[in-house]
Amino acid sequence: MIFSGVPWAVLVPACPFAAAAVLAMVPSWRAGAWINFLACGLCFLLAASLPFQVGIRSDWVLVDRLSAHMALLTAFVAMTTAWFSLTYIRGEIARRRLDRRKLRLYHAMYQAFLGGMLLALLSNNLGVAWVGMETATIAAVLVVGLARTPSSIEASWKFFLICGVGIALALFGTIMLYLAATPAVGAGLAAMSWTRITAAAARCDGRVLNLSFVFLLLGYGTKAGLAPLHSWMPDAHAEGPTPVSAVLAGSILNVALVLILRLRHVLSGNAEAIDPGKPILALGLLSVLFAAFSLWHRRDVKRFFAFSSIEQSGLAAFAFGLGGPGAIFAGVLHMTLHTLAKAAIFQCVGRAAQLRGGQRFSDIGGLVGTDRLLGLTLAAGIVAVAGLPPFGLFASEFLISVETLRHSVWLALPLGIGLVVGGWALMMRLQTLCLGPPGPDVRGGTLPAVQLVPIWLHLAIVLVLGLAMPAAVADWLRALAAGLS
Repeated sequence: MIFSGVPWAVLVPACPFAAAAVLAMVPSWRAGAWINFLACGLCFLLAASLPFQVGIRSDWVLVDRLSAHMALLTAFVAMTTAWFSLTYIRGEIARRRLDRRKLRLYHAMYQAFLGGMLLALLSNNLGVAWVGMETATIAAVLVVGLARTPSSIEASWKFFLICGVGIALALFGTIMLYLAATPAVGAGLAAMSWTRITAAAARCDGRVLNLSFVFLLLGYGTKAGLAPLHSWMPDAHAEGPTPVSAVLAGSILNVALVLILRLRHVLSGNAEAIDPGKPILALGLLSVLFAAFSLWHRRDVKRFFAFSSIEQSGLAAFAFGLGGPGAIFAGVLHMTLHTLAKAAIFQCVGRAAQLRGGQRFSDIGGLVGTDRLLGLTLAAGIVAVAGLPPFGLFASEFLISVETLRHSVWLALPLGIGLVVGGWALMMRLQTLCLGPPGPDVRGGTLPAVQLVPIWLHLAIVLVLGLAMPAAVADWLRALAAGLS
């Protein structure tokens, strides 16, 4: 049954899918770029209505605070990145990195990628959520290999194979979760509904629930970029177009983490099930430590920030593993702020790579000396991701650290090491990228300030949430966390 108001929520994922069908038939890349941006703008406007629809649900659609929050964030980043893409693709054509004939595929798959993520977020059906993740994965795979170079094709296949295995594990876990829920809610759509399964979690088969948890954690953990399931991400970021990196860096990781968080909530309500927090916490902590030390060995800028995304995704998973309203509040806040800041960084890096003709540290070094505005903007983004004040990630990391100390003093030690090592690596690279001397083969030219507007918009939100979070935002996140604790 579809309740009143649900059709508006359905339009949110339907909009990008319809745009993808239109863009597949538009031969002009210029028209395609504008249609892509306008479609993302419309999708964002539709997503902006979701907070007013909280509480609407059916067997197919779920609009709660978590889904509304993450869908709105995903649509916003997709819109600003499509704005960035308007001029970015012109530069890639000039560099002969992209063929004009392939841009129809690029724009269509951009919308399909967005639609798949929104479908997974807003679905109340386990199977439809799985389909949404699979759709987003296939669309991203096609775009990563768009340049058709040997390295981009290799990255695309690696992405496909690793995430394909992950999504197969998630499918098996979905079937197991259905079987676990059947004794409690009966067969059919009810046993595929997140809300019905959560409400009847105490009566689900605990042993089958444990089995489903293992497969779903591994399957969706692959999409979340959690170590040791992360190896697709650095290659996909390094070889794919920068707009895809900007969305991959946060949004698709967030979708996987949302599904893991919902799964944790189900298992927490069953006395026979294992404690889901410990495995999630362990994978999160492993990701933080592995990525923090891996940052020191990177030479490619986009690979470097891909490992930073692994660290930040791990930190959010760590918070969800801790559980409780405070930790979930901090984890969702951290996901939100990291998505905005990392998308801004990748947009800066994409602009710098076009100006300098490469994306290695040796190519982009000394950016402030040649393009002061772009260099300072990138520096601000790195400071934000490093978790330093006055940006909001300082607050989210501080809250996660406080919750960790409440849970275990000894657990705070490895977490602190990971945060310090990762933050130190980021600040060292900030000096190279922004403040160091330019390389000997630096190309001329500076970036028009208007092209930095979407980046500034992201960083402004991260700054405001760090300096003085509005009471309405804090109340929203508290209510969201309370509903999942």
